Amino acid sequence: MLHIVNGDHVGDSLRRGGIQGDVLVWRELYTEGPIFADPRHEARTTHMVAALGIPPDLWNAGLAEQTLAFEQTAEHEEIVLWFEHDLFDQTMLIRLLHEFERRPLGRTRLSLVCIGEYPGFEPFHGLGQLSPEQLIPLADERHEIQPEELRLGREAWEAYASADPRSLTDFLRQDTRALPYLRSAFRMHLARYPSVRNGLGIVEQATLEALRDGADAPLELFRLVSDRLSLLGMGDLQYWLYLAGMMQGPHPLLAAQPTVRFPTFAAMSPEFQHARISLMGTGAKVLKGEEDRITLNGIDLWLGGVHLYGSKGVWRWDESSETLERK
Repeated sequence: MLHIVNGDHVGDSLRRGGIQGDVLVWRELYTEGPIFADPRHEARTTHMVAALGIPPDLWNAGLAEQTLAFEQTAEHEEIVLWFEHDLFDQTMLIRLLHEFERRPLGRTRLSLVCIGEYPGFEPFHGLGQLSPEQLIPLADERHEIQPEELRLGREAWEAYASADPRSLTDFLRQDTRALPYLRSAFRMHLARYPSVRNGLGIVEQATLEALRDGADAPLELFRLVSDRLSLLGMGDLQYWLYLAGMMQGPHPLLAAQPTVRFPTFAAMSPEFQHARISLMGTGAKVLKGEEDRITLNGIDLWLGGVHLYGSKGVWRWDESSETLERK
């Protein structure tokens, strides 16, 4: 038996709890960087190494481990996928379903544990909050993945990886109940697109609002924004990319005192932890809708398979009509 899980903490907890079988931590971040139908694309590797500071050898070792897991599928009597409701996990889940849907499983049974809540945890962020004693019994609630789930996962991944964001909105017009958390996760993904109102995505909007309301420390901002947008499943390294991005361009929205280097995969400096972030005048105007971030600074951002670039003709999200449009 093989258990594929969403993070080291969950993997360690399952091992400590004495789960039967092997445990594989799926080390990917499909909510960051360029996404292609084949996520082993060289351009993705280049981006992730540069953006997050992940050592190339470590990144490539993770890809090799994942590839091997697919190639050895038939060696397992059962493969259990352990995921939760947020965008981080749902993108991993559909990536796996996409791969398993096109591979002959033979006699291997494919099962799923996927939850969106747990008694006593509010808000529920994910499986990593649970102790071994709480996690292990969830294995008894797993269900065998059905052809409809595999089909839906394949179509969802292809829509997410498409260079045309309308593929995703078209996908959401169908019945997605076979994967019950996918619709809300994808709606959160679409909210990451720049708004038609001021060019801010939901992460940038939440950050500027937190600064306006008095928060100013990087770790405090991360906690406030990640709690508010828990459906993203956003980690700290990904958030630092958003925060640093708002300090760049001809008209920065934020400033840091003192000027610090943002953390990467390697380490977080004490100077960064004690820095203070402030909302600049331009940022305040953008927050009020008096200025537009993209008009001022342009954009260079990957969301799934879509590359948002430049200052004109950029795909934006209209929250009121829940549609994408170019502006």
